[in-house]
Amino acid sequence: MLSQEIPNIQATVSETQVNETVSDVMKRVYGLMTLGLFLTAVVAWGVYNSPTLLNAIFSNSILFFGIIIGQLVLVFAVAAGAWRFPPHIALTLFLVYASINGLMFSTIFFAYTATSIASVFAITAGMFALMSVIGFTTKTDLTKMGTFLLMGLIGILLASFANWFLRNEALYWLISYAGVAIFLGLTAFDTQRIKKMTVALVYNPNGEVETTISRIAISGALSLYLDFINLFLFLLRIFGRN
Repeated sequence: MLSQEIPNIQATVSETQVNETVSDVMKRVYGLMTLGLFLTAVVAWGVYNSPTLLNAIFSNSILFFGIIIGQLVLVFAVAAGAWRFPPHIALTLFLVYASINGLMFSTIFFAYTATSIASVFAITAGMFALMSVIGFTTKTDLTKMGTFLLMGLIGILLASFANWFLRNEALYWLISYAGVAIFLGLTAFDTQRIKKMTVALVYNPNGEVETTISRIAISGALSLYLDFINLFLFLLRIFGRN
């Protein structure tokens, strides 16, 4: 199967070796992603239950917007740093980013009931797992789909910004459902992309295979973490109860 996908393969590389490496990388990716989600949830719950922290964060506009800016800086730093920084630094930045995300996520406990949050999280996990399996197993090349998904993502970001002023309910729901569709697609796309990068590394190893594997794992964990988080938020807008 893999020999049909990768032309001019080296005879010294066996399909077993490819499968083992891909399996190892995907375990690392999902492990790091899960750790990131855990940190986000723990920090969010801790802040929600701390009036002192809540008051410090949300009553101080400078600190509040500083956190938002810090999130943006960190996510770009991790995305770029996964391929430039030593893996342990990139991993630290990812975990710091996931923790800071928890500060802002504490607000969902005020907006939605705990039951609906738990229910939507379970729905998100199921949908995410299904699309990730599809992305991992499909023989269809999802590269072109990724371009359209990126365009759609830019579209919902612009529409969300516009609706901040318009307050149009119909547009709100359109953005919510479109967001679910886009991040489901991105989950499949990113999963396949991680697999492809790993397979390419096995057939074309460089001088730092283990380091490259760590970089793929950190970069992949960030991508899937963002897919999961955003899918969860859009589903929460649709199914969450105030």
